[in-house]
Amino acid sequence: MQLRWEAGAGSIQINGTEYQLKQCHWHSPSEHTLNGKRFDMEVHLVHESMDNRTAVLGIMYKIGRPDSFLSMMKQHLEAIVDTHNVERSVGVIDPKLLKLGSRKYYRYIGSLTVPPCTQDISWTIVRKVRTVTREQVKLIREAVHDEAATNARPVQPINQRSVKLYRPRD
Repeated sequence: MQLRWEAGAGSIQINGTEYQLKQCHWHSPSEHTLNGKRFDMEVHLVHESMDNRTAVLGIMYKIGRPDSFLSMMKQHLEAIVDTHNVERSVGVIDPKLLKLGSRKYYRYIGSLTVPPCTQDISWTIVRKVRTVTREQVKLIREAVHDEAATNARPVQPINQRSVKLYRPRD
């Protein structure tokens, strides 16, 4: 289950390359960890460059207060719970409503987390862990329709990858 933007949803720039936002999707539990801790959910915002390179921005969530973006999307998510292989138009959704919560982030080069696990993906993981309710995680899991206990890849070894923390200069 994913939310797809057809055109003009914004972009990010990494090392001089512009990546256009294409879609976002959720995993539960998170596929990344911070200091060895796995969280309740993670959203991936998938971007592509003109030369077909991929950059993914990840935001992790722990159980707590409702996430405003998922609250706004609730009726659309509920509408697809009992459907399979159906596209549903949700109108214009501003991706900026997916709050980052922090300008600090980690960055590394890795692979996609779903087959074919394409390599050389630029990953940006927001340092601040956002909050989501148990009900919101449950709704995402019901909308995914995979009938598994999780839809997340097991945590992978770091394999000598360099993970850097970036802090904005004010």
